[in-house]
Amino acid sequence: MTQKNLALVSGANGHLGNNLVRLLIAKGIPVRATVRNINNKESFRGLDCEVVQADITDKSSFVKALQGVETFYAVGASFKLWAQDPKKEIYDVNILGTRNTIEAAAEAGVKRIVYVSSIAALDYSILPTKESYGYNPDRRDMYYNSKNDGEKLAFKLASELGIEVISVMPSAMIGSEAFLPLNVSYGILKLILNKEIPVDTKITLNWIDVKDVAEGCYLAALHGRAGQRYILANEKCMTITDTTILANTLFPELKIKIPGSVPKFILSFIAGIMEFSAKMKGIPPVLTRKDIAMFSGLQQNFDITKSRTELGFNPKSPEKAVKEALVYLMEHKELLK
Repeated sequence: MTQKNLALVSGANGHLGNNLVRLLIAKGIPVRATVRNINNKESFRGLDCEVVQADITDKSSFVKALQGVETFYAVGASFKLWAQDPKKEIYDVNILGTRNTIEAAAEAGVKRIVYVSSIAALDYSILPTKESYGYNPDRRDMYYNSKNDGEKLAFKLASELGIEVISVMPSAMIGSEAFLPLNVSYGILKLILNKEIPVDTKITLNWIDVKDVAEGCYLAALHGRAGQRYILANEKCMTITDTTILANTLFPELKIKIPGSVPKFILSFIAGIMEFSAKMKGIPPVLTRKDIAMFSGLQQNFDITKSRTELGFNPKSPEKAVKEALVYLMEHKELLK
């Protein structure tokens, strides 16, 4: 039997998942949280929620976890831009995870799913971009491909199985609460504070406070229209260099060097060296040639009118989000290691 208002959040010990759990609890909604490793409960300390084991690659675990659930927040995914085998570790996991969790939700009798997609699933050819412009035609990145194809699959399955799916598309999430390992976006701020950004990459990020995204997910469950997509981002992006300048203004004692500009072919050369070095050490590279090819100079500006008018989404400015996140990192030095 469906428990009144019971919400399930997958990937609940991740950055967005955990903040969403906290938001729902604060609103008096009973929450069931899924994690891949049931021993990984540090981020739930003091929280009044049920924590269960489930893995998006194991459909049966979600059929069990989703029993009695009214609203399913499908947050859990492989969120990384680099892997030894990107197709297997990122693309295949996310596509299988989408199929498994939506089919499991239908089998468990869940009627409404807030599916966390990404701004990666937007077409950037006309700016500011909006939901109605369709999907990203750039197929060079397996994470981006997984978010584009995953969202399409989610809507297809929803139609076939008679279940409501609303897609939300967050941008680069930062802010409290955060736990190790930091997500890809937060990792950029860590690199800045640790003075590890050597050159101006001309890469931009559309910063958004994770709490605003969590609120957007909740608003999508309340007000979102089935089969619709909603951007959870700010209107304007910031370059990594502008973000570094902001960090330097906030913490002048760190004496963070503002990275200098170099031609794109030199950026690619530097990225190639970083890739080679990382491969020798068996760690993810800070920068790759694909990053430079895809993202250097790409503007990530959005028209968020639909989310503002239909959901009531109203995020804090990117500058405020960055300042608060930088202060949070400096107050939690363990996150900078």
